[in-house]
Amino acid sequence: MSGAMPARGGRAPRVLVLDGFWNKSLAAVRSLGRAGAFVAAGERTRLAPALFSRYCSRRFVHPSAARRPDAFLAALEQEIRTAGYDVLLPMEMATQLLVTEHRRRVEPGVRIPFAEAERARRVHDKGSLTAFARDHGVECPATFLPAGPGDAAALAGELPYPVLVKPRHSSGGRGIRRVERRGEFLETYNTVHAWFPAPIVQECLPPGGDALGVAVLMNFASEPRASFAYRRLREYPATGGPSTLRESIRDPGLRATAERLLSLLGWVGVAMAEFKVDPRDGRPKLLEVNPRFWGSLHHAIVCGVDFPWLLCRMAVEGDVDRVTDYRVGVRSRSLLHGDLMHFLTRPERWRTRPALCDFSVPDDVLSADDPWPTLGRMASLVALVRDPDLRAMVGG
Repeated sequence: MSGAMPARGGRAPRVLVLDGFWNKSLAAVRSLGRAGAFVAAGERTRLAPALFSRYCSRRFVHPSAARRPDAFLAALEQEIRTAGYDVLLPMEMATQLLVTEHRRRVEPGVRIPFAEAERARRVHDKGSLTAFARDHGVECPATFLPAGPGDAAALAGELPYPVLVKPRHSSGGRGIRRVERRGEFLETYNTVHAWFPAPIVQECLPPGGDALGVAVLMNFASEPRASFAYRRLREYPATGGPSTLRESIRDPGLRATAERLLSLLGWVGVAMAEFKVDPRDGRPKLLEVNPRFWGSLHHAIVCGVDFPWLLCRMAVEGDVDRVTDYRVGVRSRSLLHGDLMHFLTRPERWRTRPALCDFSVPDDVLSADDPWPTLGRMASLVALVRDPDLRAMVGG
């Protein structure tokens, strides 16, 4: 990261970070605030960690984007006019889609450095993404795309059990069901289909292969401008969910695969590609692409790739220099609540390393420099109890 970001009138850039409930939003607020930007954080509740940060200079509490999208957009327009932001960063997929769908309504007063909503939907759709990736030479687990229960019934005898039934649009492991044998398949498929229409069916790769991620920033010409690779060491749920402990790695081949795929997809902005190594051949297979900010964003920042700052500079300046260098072998974790839940649900919990009480590992929330978001994370449990939309988003 280098270079100051100019803004209107020579003042510090003003950035509004939405979805302040999430740890990645807190990471963005801290990153931008430490870089000298004026940072505001938005959420439907005041009880959100990013709004507790010392680097949050303004708080925007707004109507629910899920329940009252028109009221949310009206409040957002008013907030942009009042505070004069240079850049708007929606951090969650649903918010990003809503804002980019109404770009003409919002963008005259602010820059939104993300691809259009329809492209994001195609990338986020696990079925269309897998088909596109295979057509362009990217290896994926064996994947089947039944149109509904009838197709699924016809496929039942051909599947390489165990398989996963996956919603086309979900994140954090929500809605995914594992099927061990043919007799369980159709009932499981129909259950997922009732909530998430036309889910995909994908083989379970054998255990033993590393779970890997590559985060990328693509410029407005869909050219790579920053990339960062890491290995997932722990996750919650342990059967497949957000990472709770990770380690930075360097893998030029995997980075090139992710960058080429996102370029072919015409992507603009940040994204994260998930891979898992198939122990049968030692090759990484693409699982999905998250066309948004990802949960372990803080890890990339700790290692030296400051995606929020780079994205804001790109929005204001038009482009940024290429960034590929970062510290390798660095770990970070998410104690609240991910790694804590991983610890509580694992029989071998007392043998895990690093141990739960090892606070030498950088944490997504805990910070001596910025302690109040820890209270905000605990207070956010109150918001979860009161807000069904938040509970739905975290899978509760």
